Amino acid sequence: MGSYILKRLLLMIPTLFGVALLVFFMLRVAPGDVVELKYAGSGTFAPRAAIERERAELGLDKPLWQQFSLWTWGIVRFDFGTSMWTGRPVSSEIKVRLELSLQLALMATLVAVLIAVPFGTLAALKQDTWIDYLVRVFAIGGLAMPSFWLGIVMILGFLLLFQWLPPLTFTSFFTDPWANLTQMIWPALAVGYRYSAMATRMTRSAVLEVLREDFVRTARAKGLWERAVVIKHALRNALLPIVTVIGLEFAFLIGGLVVTEQVFNLNGIGMLFVESITRRDYTMTQALVLLVSFAFIFMNFLIDLCNAWLDPRIRYQ
Repeated sequence: MGSYILKRLLLMIPTLFGVALLVFFMLRVAPGDVVELKYAGSGTFAPRAAIERERAELGLDKPLWQQFSLWTWGIVRFDFGTSMWTGRPVSSEIKVRLELSLQLALMATLVAVLIAVPFGTLAALKQDTWIDYLVRVFAIGGLAMPSFWLGIVMILGFLLLFQWLPPLTFTSFFTDPWANLTQMIWPALAVGYRYSAMATRMTRSAVLEVLREDFVRTARAKGLWERAVVIKHALRNALLPIVTVIGLEFAFLIGGLVVTEQVFNLNGIGMLFVESITRRDYTMTQALVLLVSFAFIFMNFLIDLCNAWLDPRIRYQ
């Protein structure tokens, strides 16, 4: 097991290198120039000499292989460079937004797990009853309603019914926990509901499949309590696909909530992604793609470890 973990950790390096190589050259192929966009946004005319001088300051006049070499060497030293648009270090720009996006992803995942696991298990145990139909309607509704639309409905409901709006300025949890939760709970509920809908359907299907297995029938025949049969035997074996879905969705939430962040006025990683791509900020976009790629790769690694712990029959060599 130890050698497997070491191999997986080492395999992350060539995978991230491949992602870096791909995103670097794809951004250079895309039309547009960050320097020209800067001057166009300021509304001032700039002579060609000034544009070339600024391109030289940003290192855009160097050959592509040299730009890529300098950037990758910086990544090895955990230096992601300077934003071509703001002039500030990329790591500090991401750090400000990452706290918000990470907290939202964690809270939405917690909401999804608290809803999906009990509801999905209950629907499987009460198959083809009114409880099962109610849970399935609840899940289908979550899949049909986008989280940003649900967020708009929530805000309009608070405004019309209670004449109240969630705080618009983000406050760190470590600064004021109450103010932070007052703002973050609503987008977490909106995202978590849709997140839970998919996990609920997966939980129901997985538990139904396990309940038909021979070892569950044997456990019931031995006279075990139904709660012990469901929790210890059925649910634990059904958790493998559920953990996989929840883990991959968590990685997606790190940078995939652009519209929801706009609805709740949250400047997270998703908003930073859109801004950096629009401005052709190469260094920022490259760092963000690497961050999200690392989140997916690392979550896949954790999912494999969780599967081995949940099911002793799985042995990674």
